[in-house]
Amino acid sequence: MPNPYAPVSTSVGDYLKAIWMRGGGETVTTTILAEHLGISPASVSGMLVRLQGTGLIDYQRYRGVRLTTRGRREAMRLIRRHRLIETFMIAQLGYSWNEVHSEAETLEHAISDRFAERLAQLLGYPSHDPHGDPIPNPDGTLPATPNTPLVEAVIQQRLRVARLLTQDPEVLAYMTELGIEPGREIRILERDQIGGLLHAEVDGAHQVLSLGLAKLILGEVLS
Repeated sequence: MPNPYAPVSTSVGDYLKAIWMRGGGETVTTTILAEHLGISPASVSGMLVRLQGTGLIDYQRYRGVRLTTRGRREAMRLIRRHRLIETFMIAQLGYSWNEVHSEAETLEHAISDRFAERLAQLLGYPSHDPHGDPIPNPDGTLPATPNTPLVEAVIQQRLRVARLLTQDPEVLAYMTELGIEPGREIRILERDQIGGLLHAEVDGAHQVLSLGLAKLILGEVLS
């Protein structure tokens, strides 16, 4: 029987995080996981077969995979570490938000839970990281986060940005140029479905976003 307290390897941890990121508590297909991890579906299937007996996942061939209670706990531990590290790098080390993801991917596997809790204490126990992503609590629960997509807002509605669903450095740098980050307000001016564009006002400036980019912006509708 696998030791429920043994730490998972880096590769296993990356799989658990990917399953959570793409499915939460729902089943995820191998194709979606392969896309997320940037590897072939056959490689993903092989890894899931090997993980099936660990008690971390529930995998059914041709149907997909979901996390067990233990698997979710391990995923939340890594995600908590990752988001605390990103927050620390930006708040204390002067990194920009488009520079931290790859560094945090490496460091999350190197620090202990004790070190992560010292980081949380130093940072004042933040509930969200600089991208607006919720930082799991030590017990694995997630703080509430407004999650209305900008593309669902109607004309003249205002939305306060809470979260950006991307870690792509180029996309984040572009968002910075547009002035779009958590806490900012966006007012919808016009939606061009044919051209696939959304016209919006950000801090008084007229900006044009692709609908694909607008889908990455989540927040709270204000009016």
